[in-house]
Amino acid sequence: MAVALIPYDDTDSAAFAATRELPRSGLQRWRHAVQQHLRPRTGATVLDVGAGTGAWAAAFTDWFGVRVVGVEPAGAMRSRAAHRPLLAGDAAALPLRDCAADAAWLSAMIHHVPDLDAAARELRRVLRPGAPVLIRSPFPGRHQRIALFRWFPEAVRILDTYPDLARVRATFAAAGFTVSTVEPVAQTTAASLAEFAERLDRRAHTPLKLITDEEYAAGLARLRAAASGTTGPVVDHLDLLVLR
Repeated sequence: MAVALIPYDDTDSAAFAATRELPRSGLQRWRHAVQQHLRPRTGATVLDVGAGTGAWAAAFTDWFGVRVVGVEPAGAMRSRAAHRPLLAGDAAALPLRDCAADAAWLSAMIHHVPDLDAAARELRRVLRPGAPVLIRSPFPGRHQRIALFRWFPEAVRILDTYPDLARVRATFAAAGFTVSTVEPVAQTTAASLAEFAERLDRRAHTPLKLITDEEYAAGLARLRAAASGTTGPVVDHLDLLVLR
């Protein structure tokens, strides 16, 4: 069985909380995209798997007025989250009863799941029939509009080890899900390339942690050189995969 790529200790979790939680103003297209597929209603329960520090759980609560139950395996992440409930657990052993949730949200976390097949079966168990699974992720071969990989091309080889779309589709199909849609969604990651460079923390990004120190230094030099002469926001596109 594979292991999670990054265990997220206290140092990693602090870096994540400080640099990976994007301002809501940069996530309006995500809000719109999720709303189209979530179709939120009063009283609905959304499961946030791999909730991290709870930023998405808090956003969904505010945006849609739903109850969000977060599940996060890393105690260091949970300790930094204000959102409640946030339960200890992982994708392959969800601490929920059968048919307990109306939707599931998995953001930038499927590459950390040791057993994706078990996770898909668990999601089928805890979701009501027809409930959507919304997966926000960078997928191998679909990184061209993500700034991180432009300045750190060596990190693409790490991305290439992530589950690709075909693998995820097949895994969830075996668990009884079908693909509803896959679409790239834009987000404003930083107001400028200079801000992006200033906020970047290697400890908060799995692909950067797993390249060599020399490769990271070279990428950082490229990024800083470009930042001095570039204007405009950094807009990234990650995929939204929806299954039912």
